[in-house]
Amino acid sequence: MGAHPYWYFVPYENDFEAALQKLRLREFQAGRYNPVTPRQTFPIDLSAPTPGAKHASIEQVMEQCDETGTRSILDIAQVSPAPFDGSGMPFMTAFPLAPPDVEGLFGTSKPTREQVATNQRMWDRIERGSAVYTVIFDKGEPHEIFFGGYSFD
Repeated sequence: MGAHPYWYFVPYENDFEAALQKLRLREFQAGRYNPVTPRQTFPIDLSAPTPGAKHASIEQVMEQCDETGTRSILDIAQVSPAPFDGSGMPFMTAFPLAPPDVEGLFGTSKPTREQVATNQRMWDRIERGSAVYTVIFDKGEPHEIFFGGYSFD
C-alpha cells in the first residue's frame, strides 16, 4: 500500500507541541483515525458527524495499528524545534519547514492558508510516518498552524 497524506489547520499558538497534542486529542475523541475511520477526506469537516473514539487511549490505538499507523495526526507523537536534517529516523515527529523552504515553496516568509493548501511541492519534503508544520498568516499576522504528514503504509 502507498502512504496516505493527511493535513490539518489549527488555531495559532506559540507552543507548537501543545497545538499538536490538542489536535491529536480532538481527532482521537472524534474517531477520525484508522481503524475507526479507515479512509478520511481532507481537509477535515469539523461540522460533519463523527463516530467517536473506539479505543481507551491513543496509546491503545497505536499498539493496535502497529506499523500501519492510524493514517492521521495520531501517528505524530511530538514536534521537533528544528527542521529535519536527513539524519536519524524522522518517525512520529512533526518538523518545522525551514525558513528558506517556506520562502522557496510559497514565495513569502508569511504564507496564507490558500498558499499552503494548494502547494503540492511541499509534500516532497515529508517522509512516511512523519509530518511538517508551518505557521499560516492572515493579514501578516500568525493565524493558524498547518500540520501535514504521510501515514506509514
